[in-house]
Amino acid sequence: MSSRILYIALFLFFVSFCCSEVKRGPSKQRHPRPCCKKYSEAVVSTDVIGHTYHEVPAHALCFKALIFKTPNGHVCVDPKEEWAQKRKLINMTKHLRCKLLYIRIWSHRFTGGVQ
Repeated sequence: MSSRILYIALFLFFVSFCCSEVKRGPSKQRHPRPCCKKYSEAVVSTDVIGHTYHEVPAHALCFKALIFKTPNGHVCVDPKEEWAQKRKLINMTKHLRCKLLYIRIWSHRFTGGVQ
């Protein structure tokens, strides 16, 4: 009898979980992706804060763009702009260096310093 109650409770839990997901909608709708409908006409290369950016694909009415953070907010930049490509390359290089350093540290730990 107790196993029957357990199965019923699990079934009700599963149904309530599924219903809550249907009510909220797909996860993509909970976090709408950024949309760039035009590129910034101002030269913002010197105003960019940090080396991070978001690359957004073209979809519906939105352009493919790189989104950079500036003191005045986020700006959409044409990914073909030379300075934007350089900034992206610098960021990728820094990220790669960090990954290589991380790999070296962990390999050193697991090999006991023997290379």
